[in-house]
Amino acid sequence: MLPTTELALLRRVAHEQATCRAPSLVAAVVRGDGLVWSGSRGRVDGELPGLDTQYRIGSITKTFIAVLVMRLRDEGKLDLNDPLDKHVPGTVVGDRTIAQLLSHTSGLTSESPGSWWERSLGSDWAALQASLGPEAVVLRAGSKLHYSNVGFGVLGELVSRYRGMSWLDAVRAELLAPLGMTRTSPHPEAPHALGWAVHPHADVLLPEPTPDAGAMAPAGQLWSTLNDLSRWLRVMAGDTGDVLHPDTMAEMRTPVTVDDGDNWLMGFGLGLQVTRDAGRRMAGHTGSMPGFLACALTDTGSGTGALVLANSTAGVGIVGLSYDLMKIADEHEPVLPAEWAPATTVNPDLLDLTGVWYWGPTVYQLRLLDQAWLELLPVQGAGRASRFRPAGDGTWVGIDAYYAGETLKIARDSSGAVSHLDLATFIFTRRPYDPAAPIPGGVDPHGWGTRR
Repeated sequence: MLPTTELALLRRVAHEQATCRAPSLVAAVVRGDGLVWSGSRGRVDGELPGLDTQYRIGSITKTFIAVLVMRLRDEGKLDLNDPLDKHVPGTVVGDRTIAQLLSHTSGLTSESPGSWWERSLGSDWAALQASLGPEAVVLRAGSKLHYSNVGFGVLGELVSRYRGMSWLDAVRAELLAPLGMTRTSPHPEAPHALGWAVHPHADVLLPEPTPDAGAMAPAGQLWSTLNDLSRWLRVMAGDTGDVLHPDTMAEMRTPVTVDDGDNWLMGFGLGLQVTRDAGRRMAGHTGSMPGFLACALTDTGSGTGALVLANSTAGVGIVGLSYDLMKIADEHEPVLPAEWAPATTVNPDLLDLTGVWYWGPTVYQLRLLDQAWLELLPVQGAGRASRFRPAGDGTWVGIDAYYAGETLKIARDSSGAVSHLDLATFIFTRRPYDPAAPIPGGVDPHGWGTRR
């Protein structure tokens, strides 16, 4: 980036590290196919930390578990609406769905019973399962957002049962290795930061423990670096490589539940946090473990993302800092729109579908997009606009907005010519209320201009 941009970014990082008294802090801006800026302040083993310095990333670990679960869904091994009992029987939340566990709407307790799990040596799945009595269910399923670390311990067990290996080995085999993330691990590997608590009233430090969390490890065990997380942030932004279909990641970023406020600022999709700030929509996750704070967020509009890692238990505004880094980058060096280029091939039958269609008297336009997708949108004003992807059987399925999940069918007359579109029983015709089309309720035979 330009020197002026880099200085503005570094100044913001330096201000956060100094005013919040972080022993060390590293940050990065991610765009397109890689990391475009990084900066750090403070010291790790007497040296300025860098792109390859490991920090514990806490709950960002949950995003890896969520991707593994979605891979199982895409393989047809489970449905998000399945009750947990179908896959991991014998828990107190067996009637809760996989989707509810992913979106923190299962009503399961936030922390595992017993001692504070983040600071205690964890036990195995059998012990965790046995500890979850009826009191572990604290809310009605689907009633509200209630963050549950335990829920991701459960999902880690689900992954393990299907893959025949630990959740960690599945993460390594299915995600880390294909993405080249060689510096993400369950325990620290040099060079790495130590976790510290900063005294609230004096500039002195206390070392924090980093025990193995056992069955709760899927909720926050991993360590990583700016280099590795820059690749993972691109995955969450949609550059998924071969580990997940981009449409599935888009599904994960779609809000399922939001916080209870006049204007929602934070919520959850399927394993991903979704946030809003000053008109910007972000997706990713934060992380917190004793001695460490982490944040990985991407702006779904501009495509700019930010990473922040610090080795302090509390006090560093990782989310606000991430927002500011994205803002600075986009204000100083806005992302240019992708260059338009004409399509090299086109299906003439699809081209014939494009143009003006009428839903009753309302004028719509049908456009042909890349990958043989269709886009239906009103010609004037706001309305029920959606994109559709081919289902492979001559129909299209809505992927966003009002018609998400609905089927668009192309109806033909006896000669084979397209007569109308049928979209979730709504009939679209080439002229307003075409009497030749099967309009529900019929069309007045007297036609337009008739007064009674």
